[in-house]
Amino acid sequence: MRLHIADHPLVHHKVTCLRDESTDSPTFRSLVDELVTLLAYEATRHVRVEFCNVTTPLTTTTGVHIAKPAPLIVPILRAGLGMLEGMTRLLPTAEVGFLGLRRDEETLEAVTYANRLPEDLRGRQVFVLDPMLATGGSLVAAIEYVLERGATDVTAVCLLASPEGIDHVRDTFDGRADVSVVVATVDEKLNDVGFIVPGLGDAGDRLYGVVD
Repeated sequence: MRLHIADHPLVHHKVTCLRDESTDSPTFRSLVDELVTLLAYEATRHVRVEFCNVTTPLTTTTGVHIAKPAPLIVPILRAGLGMLEGMTRLLPTAEVGFLGLRRDEETLEAVTYANRLPEDLRGRQVFVLDPMLATGGSLVAAIEYVLERGATDVTAVCLLASPEGIDHVRDTFDGRADVSVVVATVDEKLNDVGFIVPGLGDAGDRLYGVVD
């Protein structure tokens, strides 16, 4: 597993604003959108391209375009939806699949409640969007889903990660698949109920409000 931490002043600034408990939901959504666009730049650094010819106003030259089959972006519902527009803004030709996972607050294990993914992902690069890499259960489950469908090149884009979550992803997939994790920052630890510290709270609730 490859880990890339986006070390940039604008990233640090936006993460600080996201952490602030006084940041309201509309501002939080806007910050996430902006931050994901910055992370997407790093996440797509090795996106596959094909050479093509292009005619300019002066001559013809050789350029590149995104290779086919198109990349697939998979936001993990519901919080991952807040990252989708920022990712598709930079990669508009990608297709989008959806995976609904929730964390069992007692076992901390990921439970699947929705799945809208292509059956055959052979030859496709997959970008999984999950705001918080905490225990790693949801992200591992999502990556397992796409690997089972033939994907071999998977990049996860996260806002925050814990050392424990990173270790869980690394231990699960090292030697099995080409997996990368791009994250804005790695926090200190998990607390005793599996939340990232210092963190930013529940990303889904801060994006969309509390759902009982």
